[in-house]
Amino acid sequence: MGAYEEVYRSSVDDPESFWLRAAEAIDWHVAPRTALDDSNPPFYRWFPDGELNVCHNALDRHVAAGRGDATALIYDSPVTGSKRTYTYAQLRDEVATFAGVLTGLGVQRGDRVVIYMPMVPEAAVAMLACARIGAIHSVVFGGFAPKELAVRIDDAAPKVVVSASCGIEVTRVIEYKPLLDQAIEMAQHKPERVVVLQRPQATAQLGERDVDWATAAAEATPADCVPMKATDPLYILYTSGTTGKPKGVVRDGGGYAVALAWSMSNVYDIRAGETMFTASDVGWVVGHSYIVYGPLLAGAATVLYEGKPVGTPDAGQFWRVVQEHGVKTLFTAPTAFRAIKKEDPDGEYTRKYDLSSLKYLFLAGERLDPETYRWASDLLGIPVIDHWWQTETGWPIVANPAGIELLPLKAGSPTVPLPGWDVQVLDINGRPVEPGTDGAIVVKLPMPPGALPTLWNDDERFVSSYMKAFQGYYLTGDGGRIDEDGYVYVMGRTDDVINVAGHRLSTGGMEEVLASHPDVAECAVIGVSDPLKGQIPRGFVVLKAGVQRDHAELAAELVQMVRDQIGAVASLKEIDVVPALPKTRSGKILRKTMRGIADGLDEPVPSTIESVEVLEALRPILRKEKTG
Repeated sequence: MGAYEEVYRSSVDDPESFWLRAAEAIDWHVAPRTALDDSNPPFYRWFPDGELNVCHNALDRHVAAGRGDATALIYDSPVTGSKRTYTYAQLRDEVATFAGVLTGLGVQRGDRVVIYMPMVPEAAVAMLACARIGAIHSVVFGGFAPKELAVRIDDAAPKVVVSASCGIEVTRVIEYKPLLDQAIEMAQHKPERVVVLQRPQATAQLGERDVDWATAAAEATPADCVPMKATDPLYILYTSGTTGKPKGVVRDGGGYAVALAWSMSNVYDIRAGETMFTASDVGWVVGHSYIVYGPLLAGAATVLYEGKPVGTPDAGQFWRVVQEHGVKTLFTAPTAFRAIKKEDPDGEYTRKYDLSSLKYLFLAGERLDPETYRWASDLLGIPVIDHWWQTETGWPIVANPAGIELLPLKAGSPTVPLPGWDVQVLDINGRPVEPGTDGAIVVKLPMPPGALPTLWNDDERFVSSYMKAFQGYYLTGDGGRIDEDGYVYVMGRTDDVINVAGHRLSTGGMEEVLASHPDVAECAVIGVSDPLKGQIPRGFVVLKAGVQRDHAELAAELVQMVRDQIGAVASLKEIDVVPALPKTRSGKILRKTMRGIADGLDEPVPSTIESVEVLEALRPILRKEKTG
């Protein structure tokens, strides 16, 4: 039995002992004697008798252990041309001071604080300050539309909102204060105070409710860590941009801290003193787990990057960051690598920098197509590790556990379930399928520490959304299969499986074929309504930079490739070459929105969208088959 198999089996056979051992990596005010309270399924609670403070574990304990001078956070901002480095002692002091600002504004244990900020160190400081005093933070992606921000303010009911005067995009400065003021105007709940970090690129006008960050910090008394129950909420993170009541994923402190501490060394192979660069945003779960909490719990250095993979100013910025900061593990989204590949298909920029420190590339957020996997693998010559997880789970479900045993890689698979995750594939009747057969991917309950215990103020929706479809299982919403070796293949959301004349086909499988064409940078396949066949697939491809092709000729080649590799039943005949695909800020292609527009629906523009212009440019192309 290999090292991974041994660790995995112990987590499934005796989860109580496994997670109590893992909990020893964390400092506790009251050490837990019980790992799991399973008295009220599906509302499982981890370490119910334990007490801790997550901020203490992320900062103070490293200072107390004599590592106060070690690097904690590296701020690298190509959009402003500035860099800053914080030691653990410096970051602890900044956090304690801002925690004092919050307590001075009346924030107490259990109160909510909404954080609406760009990718600046103060965003992480605000998160950790909330954790320090037992307040529950809810980070809303900086620049979110006022209507969506108002919905979140109403749901979380924050006592204080923490914001900044502006965020900086590739081509423009976005002033946040007018957006925030509009949101508060629209919201029924009114926060008592708003703390504003003034940035030199745009200064905000402050009103009666508003507090200047720098002024308040200069007058604040630093606050100490408050012991919290392990089951107390640490934060709320909203999962969707829908206009109805959003789903607020709740994360508890104890289970989350234990799971992240375990994952840092065992999954990402990062330990104290090493550097991790997670190119994401603190508005997403990836930013919470692996920009802020995970690396700091491990005593590592974390890079907080304000910029894009391309255009700020070029496709070599990730490699510059790796060289300058000695990055060991880089974690980003497949879409970032497709953007780099589109701009720099031959990887010229990698030859301009010393990448010898880089040992692993981890990708997550959207399915890693085999072509991008091969390109990155060939370019970097290091393990390229696809891994799969969700906002709800807080940390990876399926990955190649680099810190335990690097398993053989298989293109198209994020590898194997991690300890604690009993992943299964079921048919529509809830029966397990044979290896290699597609079905609904589920997790047998209880899920391990770190996963959501419920939704904010909505236990009923928690059950109906995740627990009702298959009794005793968490519904991931993704479809796929598990092969004979136990490798999991995630083929996309279950609503991305289309029904063509009675044949159930995965759009992910068709995308895999399109992405393998040497001229294609990225692609999407959606199923659109058809009166004869129920649904038919339509493909959209973006060309690599510099490629000049006759679009009709390329489309014919791609149609033939799908026919050869999947069969005529795929019925993919319509492929459009487009300048760009509409995406969320985290890099997910908006397939559902595209499908709705193609079907002639009045599809709302999601609040999570990266560029409305890209979607509007695509709208007439999407609708052409409906009219002609």
